[in-house]
Amino acid sequence: MRRVLVVDDEENLRLVLRTLLRRAGYEVETASTGEEALDKVESFGPDVVLTDVRMPKMSGLDLLSALKAKSSPAVVIVMSAYGSVDLALEAMKAGAYDYVQKPFKPDEILLVLKKAEERETLRRENQKLREAIRTEHRFDEILAKSASMLEIFRTIGKIADYKTTVLVVGESGVGKELVARAIHRRGNRGSGPFVAINCGAIPENLLESELFGHKKGAFTDATSDRRGLFEEAHGGTLFLDEIGELPLSLQVKLLRVLQEESIRRLGDVKDIRIDVRIIAATHRDLHAEVKAGRFREDLFYRLNVLPITLPPLRDRKEDIPLLIDHFLARNNVRLGTAIRGLDAEARKALIDYAWPGNVRELENTIERAMVLADSDLLHVQDLPERVREARDPVQMQLASGELSIKKTTRIIEEVLIRRALQKTKGNRTRAAEILEISHRALLYKLKDYKITDL
Repeated sequence: MRRVLVVDDEENLRLVLRTLLRRAGYEVETASTGEEALDKVESFGPDVVLTDVRMPKMSGLDLLSALKAKSSPAVVIVMSAYGSVDLALEAMKAGAYDYVQKPFKPDEILLVLKKAEERETLRRENQKLREAIRTEHRFDEILAKSASMLEIFRTIGKIADYKTTVLVVGESGVGKELVARAIHRRGNRGSGPFVAINCGAIPENLLESELFGHKKGAFTDATSDRRGLFEEAHGGTLFLDEIGELPLSLQVKLLRVLQEESIRRLGDVKDIRIDVRIIAATHRDLHAEVKAGRFREDLFYRLNVLPITLPPLRDRKEDIPLLIDHFLARNNVRLGTAIRGLDAEARKALIDYAWPGNVRELENTIERAMVLADSDLLHVQDLPERVREARDPVQMQLASGELSIKKTTRIIEEVLIRRALQKTKGNRTRAAEILEISHRALLYKLKDYKITDL
């Protein structure tokens, strides 16, 4: 980030900036117009373009658009005089990194350049991290290194080419659709369509038309012929998410489709042949649903030819650090944040949490913490209350049903000592006063509880 192209129609300003930046160790080229700047971008290859927002002929906004059209990697910083701040803000919305207002102090320019360099460095590091994650632990769009998930990856590789129906079972948020997409892409239907529908998200009276289509006049609002999702998925895969929510009346029709490989639109008198692979998914226990009479036994066995059970995130904790780093890197790029990681306590809190919402909940938690963070490092106080409370050792001890006063007292003592040391920033003498024990007693307890990281 040492090459800077200064673009301004004022010669004196160009000379001042060139002198300032060269003294600061930058390589500098200047241009008096947007058109000249585009030529210099080709020959000079700047890391940063520092441009006035208001110029004759080609404005700073026009230059920014031209650079984007050329896919230039240069970071653009705009300069605005009094009265043109709105233009500068418009430039930032269009992709400029920052703006400085004229007249400015030399330190302001150098600070903005330093911030741009830090952001670009972080972006490149995030990109490298994402590439490393993709190379080492990525299977299609799924990130994992746990033994249970690696076994699922092997299963997907074996079954991907076959048209046989697959039933993916797992809690909400574990990534059932990602598995379905991986099966589709890895198989010989990968070039065909992948069509997904949530069977519980569409009213029963509309679901049949959505799946099978209808003929004009089949019902009041059927003003024209319409293809259903089975026809849309011809030659590819139809993913029926939350199949356990499918009404019994449609379960019969789905069973017929699986047996006959044909569908009939609502209001039609003839069948249409289809070539579709069905992948179904559910968070329900379909065995129990069959026994309760809410799911047809014959359809269950027709769907359950190749079952894949996805483990919840709490049962594959070795995948959590991998997912944390992935979501950090992705959100830094997507949100424009510059979070460099988590401290040890926050990372441990995320690993220890049970994640009832699984990967989806972890992803949302990381994004929330990044948006609300006050520094470039996430701390445990940046995490939602539910995550912080879940790891409180006192609450965990009480919730466990343990009745030993001796064991519970030790846990409470350790928590209070750690909090006192945090409050006093490691001052043991002051911490002993807060705890109302002697300094010697505190030293003994620090050794007993092996507290060395404060």
